[in-house]
Amino acid sequence: MSLFDHSIKQLEDMLHKKEISAEDLVDASYDRIREVDDQVKAFLTLDEEHARSQAKQLDAAPDADARLFAIPAGIKDNIVTKGLRTTCGSQFLKNFDDPLYNATVVEKLNAEKTVTVGKLNMDEFAMGSSTENSSYASTRNPWNTDHVPGGSSGGSAASVAAGEVLFSLGSDTGGSIRQPASFCGVVGMKPTYGRVSRSGLVAFASSLDQIGPITHSVGDNARVLEVISGHDKMDSTSANVDVPSYTDKLTGDVKGMKIAVPKEYLSEGVAPEVKEAVMNALKVYELLGAEWEEVSLPHSKYAVSAYYLLASSEASANLARFDGVRYGVRSDKANNMMDMFTHSRSEGFGDEVKRRIMLGTFALSSGYYDAYYKKAQKVRTLIKNDFDQILNDYDVVIGPTAPTPAFKVGEKVDDPLTMYANDILTIPVNLAGVPGISVPCGFSEKGLPIGLQIIGNAFDEGTVYRAAHAYEQATEHHTKRPQLGGAKS
Repeated sequence: MSLFDHSIKQLEDMLHKKEISAEDLVDASYDRIREVDDQVKAFLTLDEEHARSQAKQLDAAPDADARLFAIPAGIKDNIVTKGLRTTCGSQFLKNFDDPLYNATVVEKLNAEKTVTVGKLNMDEFAMGSSTENSSYASTRNPWNTDHVPGGSSGGSAASVAAGEVLFSLGSDTGGSIRQPASFCGVVGMKPTYGRVSRSGLVAFASSLDQIGPITHSVGDNARVLEVISGHDKMDSTSANVDVPSYTDKLTGDVKGMKIAVPKEYLSEGVAPEVKEAVMNALKVYELLGAEWEEVSLPHSKYAVSAYYLLASSEASANLARFDGVRYGVRSDKANNMMDMFTHSRSEGFGDEVKRRIMLGTFALSSGYYDAYYKKAQKVRTLIKNDFDQILNDYDVVIGPTAPTPAFKVGEKVDDPLTMYANDILTIPVNLAGVPGISVPCGFSEKGLPIGLQIIGNAFDEGTVYRAAHAYEQATEHHTKRPQLGGAKS
């Protein structure tokens, strides 16, 4: 069987009717991985022996109440998994083979009888927009393997797009779920900051990081977010807010919904074919009874500069723990303690990680803190205020997810400033802490997916899902599949 052809709900129904087994689903996942992952390179570590053992146990004792029963899933490799190697895409953690605990989101999936297939490739410590910064492999876009899948959750998006798993978990610091979802033609949700526990997520920028699901459909995405959301005493930033039934919000009805379209999101730098796809999507919303108006988010033009100062500053502090003393790789070239720190970090970290550590350390240093870090925090507040004002009057904000479709492998890897600008449309959402989703809204002339970004009020993922689902049901973009390993679009 193919995992491409069914939703999570359909597979659960088939499992409960005993039309298929948990072992069938696990077989389908690993068969597909063997078929295509040499081309895609989405997975860093597979957990086949444990997954097959778990499937047998699930078939022996079915659980009709489990909301993701026997569904194969992939986990981004910066989310800690007990007993399963967790590397963050870095040589520094290449020997972190046996973590002692699970991240809270993994515990929640385990409680719902999900089967973890393996760990997914990523830009090192989540720093990148193309998954070319992984120290292990460069993941490829299933729609065209000459192109990148986006990043940093490139493996998470590519594994779903390639039909290797039903869903994956990624992390989003400045667009790292939504941008690869856009590039790979799948659905990616960045929840409100605090909606999903960060306990067990290896920190990049703690005030920005958020875990979220990547799926083929909005319905599947809502189902997964229901499971992984909720307050967690292990995370001091976790919000004690009730988790509604997101799937109940998927009515298909957006009649009377008010949509804001920021003029800055369709300005210079956005490819004409991306702008056209977004305008066509807005016409669909008009036909569905929604109304839209052009608005302004005037401070969004400062978002990239503010983000890279803030994120790099937090990264320089968070990554100080990787020193060769407590865990991770320790250099064997050291003659003394200071040499050990220097050599371990020099050998363990890649160029992009070093670049951001140096930028962040500079921004936090004496004499520069007020000029850079403090000013960036003030800009962040202005950006948040822009969203608050717009979302007071409108239900959602809509625009493109990324300014262009996926670019070619190697095209931007040596130009960090151009690479950073690729997140220009997603970064403001993280700075404001509000939820945003990317759904497929068309294809480029070269057949590469284009993503539509829908942004909502804090802790109002339900409205975001309602808008996304209504558009999805009125179009066919989400039904298309890449021509990879025999799967036809």
